[in-house]
Amino acid sequence: MVRIYRFAGVRPVPAAAQDIAAVPYDVVTAEETRAIIKKNPKSFLRVSRSDAELPDLPPHDERVYRRAREMFLALEKDGLLKKDSSPALYLYRVQQDGDTFLGLCCCLDVDDYRQNNIRRHELTRYDKEEDRTRHIEAVRTHNGPVVLLYRDVDDLFSVIESQVAANKPPVAEVRTEQGGIHQIFRIADPAMLDMIERRFAAVPALYIADGHHRAKASVNLADRILASGKQPDPEICRFLGVIFAHNRVKIHGYSRLLTDLGTFTPESFLKKLGESFTVRPYGKVDGTGFNIPPAIRDAAKYHVVHLYLGGKWYECTRPRAAGADPIVTLDVAVLQKHVLEDMLGITDPRGDARLQYLGGARPVADLENLVDNGTYKLAFAMQPVRVETVLSIADAGGIMPPKSTWFEPKLLSGLVIHSFD
Repeated sequence: MVRIYRFAGVRPVPAAAQDIAAVPYDVVTAEETRAIIKKNPKSFLRVSRSDAELPDLPPHDERVYRRAREMFLALEKDGLLKKDSSPALYLYRVQQDGDTFLGLCCCLDVDDYRQNNIRRHELTRYDKEEDRTRHIEAVRTHNGPVVLLYRDVDDLFSVIESQVAANKPPVAEVRTEQGGIHQIFRIADPAMLDMIERRFAAVPALYIADGHHRAKASVNLADRILASGKQPDPEICRFLGVIFAHNRVKIHGYSRLLTDLGTFTPESFLKKLGESFTVRPYGKVDGTGFNIPPAIRDAAKYHVVHLYLGGKWYECTRPRAAGADPIVTLDVAVLQKHVLEDMLGITDPRGDARLQYLGGARPVADLENLVDNGTYKLAFAMQPVRVETVLSIADAGGIMPPKSTWFEPKLLSGLVIHSFD
């Protein structure tokens, strides 16, 4: 069973929401952040990526975290951010590319994380955990929402969806450069809040889709305060999440790009690849799409990977082994073992500089361009993993290979913030 909590959110005043809302801190470089802030000085990136404005300091210098707190307080002082007068739950709705995604924004208990009621499928890195732990502690807020999934129980999604009409108009609306619309609705009716919290008590588990480091950092901070012998503010023992029904999100594949072919020529690479996969020319692909449809019949019975090399696409297939470990039989795991590791000697997919990744919500033409312009030698376009597969792996306590999933929607920072004393 999981616990969700209402909270008094800190939010942009409606007129400032468009300027304040920002992409997540971990999808932009310091240079990109500086360019965004130069164009828009109200961007929440001044809080979430304060290191970008202090380029002469190490990114984890104490002054960087103090700067983040100062920028947050400045937004409040200028009247651009205000805290709601009473606790509430919030709806976060995203409309993009013809899809509509609707999640419930709430606080979650760090103890549910410790007890594995909040489940994960990725490893976290200590340096990234430590950065966000210090950021949360300094700013005194959880300002980057963790995206989580739940298996719908008794059509709980319909209850949440009904609250959009009941709470119109939205308290914030933001349009992205890509044409997406992000909206926040506030649920304040006490009876409805009680009912939603009660209904979620029947949900056995939540699953982190995006934000593993943010969630772990929140737990770390609560643990450190408890270890010091102090009794923490109850709000410190909660963190900000937006939870979506598992069958109402999207997963894209996460593409792989390689800077070289090792000792292979294109011809010898294809020949060696043919020892592990059946390799067939694919023909022309739709460059505007996010995914390449398999050409092989009964594709579910095969591992399917698409290779772009020498200006041509190839479909690489390999029969699935019946009854095998679900992690070992992920397409990304098979590619890692038989190609990246055995053929190219890439044993560290997290750290080897020859291997780079491209998020799945990018058109296939981006992969082609990166290879055609010489930035990379070849690209692998991966098929999306089923959401149910991700949940089953998390239920079993398994850890998926890095960059296995790209979940949609991606949420903005700064639209709803959870603060504590």
